Amino acid sequence: MPQNVPSFDELMEAAQRSAVHLEMRDQYAVGDEADDFNAWLNTGRRDVDPASEYWAPWTDMISRAVARGVVVRRARIVSEPVTDYIRYEHAGTVVNVAAGEQARWLPRPQAVDLLLPGADLWIFDGTQVLFNHFTGDGNWADPGTELRTEPGIVKQCLDAFEAVWERAIPHDRYEIR
Repeated sequence: MPQNVPSFDELMEAAQRSAVHLEMRDQYAVGDEADDFNAWLNTGRRDVDPASEYWAPWTDMISRAVARGVVVRRARIVSEPVTDYIRYEHAGTVVNVAAGEQARWLPRPQAVDLLLPGADLWIFDGTQVLFNHFTGDGNWADPGTELRTEPGIVKQCLDAFEAVWERAIPHDRYEIR
């Protein structure tokens, strides 16, 4: 990533009002989750300790953002029946919520008439979109992220997120199928 493009952590730490995340894949295979995911596959148990070595960097960052007034929302569009990976994400979302995130789930058939971006993304303060690029098998592409600030792109992405959010089911009411 070029030196002048802020990292995800820098963007989140700089956010003042909002940080929204749209996830649309049914499977991810990113290296930093591999051990935790494989342990869950083998045992059916997920690390849900917000203070654990796995979760603490994330929960600390989200908690700081929420404490300074940032509303953090995450929406996931999922196929049903869900993949093992989505079951794994669902099992860990209690930690995201405990850190201060709001999370919702939208079954894919309920999104067919929505115009959605071609990649997962984060939007910070309604002014910056950080696209997340993945390979076909779910690992990070090279480059893995792309920051865009053009008002038209930001608006399209924010409108898409809000349309998903409006239809999506809050985490505590979404039942895995």
